[in-house]
Amino acid sequence: MSKILFVVTGADRLTLADGSAHPTGFWAEEAVAPYEALRSAGHEVVVATPGGVVPPVDRGSLTPEMNGGRENADRIAKALESFTELRRPVRLEDVRLDEYAAVFYPGGHGPMEDLAVHPGSGRLLVEALDSGKPLAVVCHGPAALLAAVREDGGNAFAGYEVAAFTNAEEAQGGLGDKVRWLLEDRLTEAGVRVRAGEPWAPNVVVDRTLVTGQNPASSAPLAEELLKRL
Repeated sequence: MSKILFVVTGADRLTLADGSAHPTGFWAEEAVAPYEALRSAGHEVVVATPGGVVPPVDRGSLTPEMNGGRENADRIAKALESFTELRRPVRLEDVRLDEYAAVFYPGGHGPMEDLAVHPGSGRLLVEALDSGKPLAVVCHGPAALLAAVREDGGNAFAGYEVAAFTNAEEAQGGLGDKVRWLLEDRLTEAGVRVRAGEPWAPNVVVDRTLVTGQNPASSAPLAEELLKRL
């Protein structure tokens, strides 16, 4: 059994371009699907957040509309209740990478607010990349890659190919013209190569030790790829 670190946003709102706050957090399916897969395989999960705050779930991710109906929404909500590690996170600032076999970042818009500019998370990502340990990131989670800057000012993931929530999906989701910046654009500006798939369809990209997924539908297949590497 290995110990897997889940780095989860602590932000419950996203500041929009007009200065207003959009309620957010982590996206339920993106945390639950990998958690269930890893636990079923016998692995231990530890959750870390900035400051050790209990991570807020994006309430929108629990609706029937976002889960293909009431039945699956209820299943996700029930699974979230059994994900007790979410209620006792460790401080991200205190994490020692050598205690973990792999690192995973779920999405939701929250990472765009805190993890995209969190120095401790950025250092952890650079260390994870250099260590050769499996690193998995999904949906808006790749916003955290923006903070992974080396001493020379370059992004540690420049030249890597990734999947991430696309401009098309942001537009179709209703926030494309409201957010301060678009994830696909910002990653591209940092030198990260975004390989966009069809909106809302599963899309997992593997580049060396980095496994990335485009959207909530990519969470389960991303977890399968991560398990292959443990």
